[in-house]
Amino acid sequence: MAKRYIVALSDAEQQHLHTFITTGRRGARQINHARILLKADVNQASGGCCDREIHDAIGVSVRTIERVRQRFVEEGLDAAINQRSGSGRKRKMQGEQEAHLIALRCSEPPVGHARWTLRLLADQMVELGYIDHLSYETVRGTLKKMHCNLGERLVG
Repeated sequence: MAKRYIVALSDAEQQHLHTFITTGRRGARQINHARILLKADVNQASGGCCDREIHDAIGVSVRTIERVRQRFVEEGLDAAINQRSGSGRKRKMQGEQEAHLIALRCSEPPVGHARWTLRLLADQMVELGYIDHLSYETVRGTLKKMHCNLGERLVG
């Protein structure tokens, strides 16, 4: 099967990657991505390695190799080596919403309920308009982070 994203490095890019790998302190991820690009380069005397050979030589998944190839072709050398900024998980609840959740947790439970449950707290936060949508798992994680579980007795 023909490769969709072909890595063709210039002499300057090859030299930059060799220097990148051998000098300075770099993250393992960056070094592996540079090594992937060097092995996948079709301008080598051997014509470049296939993904399976790169996998065997470097020890990264074939899917990672495909993504590095794609990012090199679409976004360039720096994008293929460096991690994208802003990657990571975005928090569902911000500080003010967390404060409302804690205050709600410390208040009396609704009529007909002996105590607050995670689902009750999530539903009440949405009903009061503090947040558009809230999962009970998000409530659980937030309460755990604040060291405020549902099994504690209320003080006061």
